[in-house]
Amino acid sequence: MDKQLISQFIKNAIAEDVGDGDHTSLATIPQGTEGKAKLLIKEDGILAGVELAVEIFNEVDSSLAVDVLIGDGSEVKVGSIALTVSGSTHAILIAERLVLNCMQRMSGIATKTHRIVNLLNSTKTKLLDTRKTTPGMRYLEKWAVRIGGGVNHRTGLYDMVLIKDNHVDYAGGISNALNAARKYLTDHNKLLQIEIEVRDLVELDQVIEAGGADRIMLDNFSFQDLRTAVDLINGRFITEASGGITEENVVQYASCGVDFISMGALTHSVKSLDMSLKAF
Repeated sequence: MDKQLISQFIKNAIAEDVGDGDHTSLATIPQGTEGKAKLLIKEDGILAGVELAVEIFNEVDSSLAVDVLIGDGSEVKVGSIALTVSGSTHAILIAERLVLNCMQRMSGIATKTHRIVNLLNSTKTKLLDTRKTTPGMRYLEKWAVRIGGGVNHRTGLYDMVLIKDNHVDYAGGISNALNAARKYLTDHNKLLQIEIEVRDLVELDQVIEAGGADRIMLDNFSFQDLRTAVDLINGRFITEASGGITEENVVQYASCGVDFISMGALTHSVKSLDMSLKAF
């Protein structure tokens, strides 16, 4: 966990929600009132965000006592209690929505990731996420993918050179783009991997001829072309399939022999896992 990043995220989220005060709680509950609450799971899935929840409660009020009953990555059922928290009721109510928003989304991502990873267990293919994340929540969403058993792709624009179709078109072709990327990394003393996206077998041939890439993204390939591409590459580059891949066809894509499959749907359209924080 990146404590500094998480702390800043929590501060920003609380400021967004609380403003100049939680006036409902201040108006209805006497100062100094203490109580307990339990985090109740209302849908089967994979739990994620527990470590983050502890940090949120601590950031809101360090005197809150959190008892974790189920850890991140665990399978949960309807009726499971993930944690309990006790202390200032005002603090619990301030933390409540942020804890739920984060845990519900992270658990939804972890659940979907886990389900697809299980489908791929009989293959060599690993499941990757993408940059199709919620602005401001990328760290949390990629964390949830790891909890679910997936693998993180690049974090952002800064930790990998990923030459996509627009880069190729603007650069004037695949060879130009690859040569420029290698020169840039040398000139700036950057030790980054280079991945390049190809749209068809013709572009794949151009990449193989040009060389200098570490990974090739085979985008929107048919199953037949994907198999042909993997055979042509013959282990010389890491292979990644992308585009049009769903939970229903992911095994068929993996059976073509690619090293990785990337799926934006892990984070951009996932269903949150239902849960609530209830006083007891």
